[in-house]
Amino acid sequence: MTDERTTAPAGLDEAPDRPDAAAGPRDHAPEQRRLRHRGAAWTLVVLTPLIAELALGSTPVRMAWLVLLWMPVYGAGVLLIRELVARRGRGWPSILLLALAYELAEDGIGLQALTSPHLYDAASWGARVLGVNLPYFEANAIYHAVFTVCIPIALTNLLFPAHRGRPYLGVPGTVVAAVVAVLGVGLLRTVSLSEDAGYQAPLGFVAGCAVLVVVLGAVALFVVPPSRDRGLSGAVAVPDDGAGAPVPSRGALFAGAGLATLVFFGLSFPVFGAEQPAFTRGMAVLVPMAVTAVGAWACYRYLTRVSARPGWTPRHTLALIGGALVAHSLGGLVIMAHTTVDRVGLVVIVALTVAGLLLVDRRLRRRAPR
Repeated sequence: MTDERTTAPAGLDEAPDRPDAAAGPRDHAPEQRRLRHRGAAWTLVVLTPLIAELALGSTPVRMAWLVLLWMPVYGAGVLLIRELVARRGRGWPSILLLALAYELAEDGIGLQALTSPHLYDAASWGARVLGVNLPYFEANAIYHAVFTVCIPIALTNLLFPAHRGRPYLGVPGTVVAAVVAVLGVGLLRTVSLSEDAGYQAPLGFVAGCAVLVVVLGAVALFVVPPSRDRGLSGAVAVPDDGAGAPVPSRGALFAGAGLATLVFFGLSFPVFGAEQPAFTRGMAVLVPMAVTAVGAWACYRYLTRVSARPGWTPRHTLALIGGALVAHSLGGLVIMAHTTVDRVGLVVIVALTVAGLLLVDRRLRRRAPR
């Protein structure tokens, strides 16, 4: 190996290996590739609810069995997003649009928390406009985009680099993932009825969410241009005047991602007993919402530029993921943990996360050129 990034395809737009490419002693390679595709698919399915729910504490450790209920909508949903983007040769912009569609399907159609006056106390966050809980929507749209969709996909890319740009499933498997994801949304509706008995979002709003999901999917897969640059594993081609500049150190990326995550939680979720995000009152919550939106866009622009520089490696991606994951569990200690068992559980999860990151980094280091 002469370059660390040659261990994986350039991005999500890579074509799969031809089954007839192997010969002689490598005749068993196609079957191995199929098995590893399935392993990568199941890894993504399992990682998604573990990161999005358990590692945040929204599903506490004492109720960890609920992760099995979240797998259809979380695991199958994100796997479907990844498969559609890979098949269409798109990159992270398409993934982010589909992540927004995911949020509309989960909280708008399934849980119906976007309009509920009671569920999760979302209505008390302020800026409830035309019956829509705007601060809750923004917070969860960004959260799901990063921790439910992007990080599990990026982490699976690191664990299975040879399949990073290829579909994990065939057409039948993709159809099954779509069906399971739809059933998962229906399961969420059942859950919400048990927690917010009798509430039904306005039919027009639900229908509007469904239409937006379809429109966002069409734009992501047919309008957004194909990925042409590696970036964050085939993210997006962004001109960078500092293309020859060095990339930040892994320590700086880890710390920066952690700080950005904690700032996001502080601006977007009620903390330390506050009723509204950032200790605001009434419509004043629009100020931290605006800061959050601008900050999220600035982070995205910065990362698409710096990750496209020649010095960026998979270990830099892991450092970025690691900082966000550790901080997101620490944020869960403040936002989600309500009992000693919950807090201890999240501390254990942080320790396990750090240990897992070190193991993956060791694996990536072994692949790197000496």
